[in-house]
Amino acid sequence: EINDSVIARGPKGDEAISNLVTGIASSGKTIPPRNDGVRNPMHPETKVLIKHYHLQPLPVEGTLFVSTYRSAQEYENGKPVGTAMIGMYCEEPRSVSLFHKLKYDEVWHFYGGDPLRLVLLYPDGTSRDVILGSDPFKGQLVQFVIPAGVWQAGHMIQGGRYSLFGCTVAPGFTGDIFEGGTREAL
Repeated sequence: EINDSVIARGPKGDEAISNLVTGIASSGKTIPPRNDGVRNPMHPETKVLIKHYHLQPLPVEGTLFVSTYRSAQEYENGKPVGTAMIGMYCEEPRSVSLFHKLKYDEVWHFYGGDPLRLVLLYPDGTSRDVILGSDPFKGQLVQFVIPAGVWQAGHMIQGGRYSLFGCTVAPGFTGDIFEGGTREAL
């Protein structure tokens, strides 16, 4: 079931980011609230990781992240050849990834902490859950490619402290390759 806590709202691309940043700023919220209304204290390791990596809430999706690479090489249109980021899902502060899709493939890398779940909705109507983590003996993957045009959302597996991961996109990420999910589109 798709609920409102995993749907990004608004039109496509840069306009969506602009509209959602404005909406988030005016509401005082940076990430979606928990459905159960419970707030747990921030885990000490989470606090250290946020400070160490300088993680900030990502507008639209609600993920804690930091951009770590933007290729110096650019296409003729000025867009980067590649980009990379580090992200973290955790309970406090609340960090999840809302449904969205990209125009290009996105490579996910698991770095540490507790497993995370990616929910994928394919254009042909099929879906798939992918668990990224450090235990291949439990079927967890350390790397996974989400194909272009696939709706994706993600979160830490319940009961975890944090999930530290990275994403790489080539051609690089720019706002115009992003489409936030709406109930109608999903």
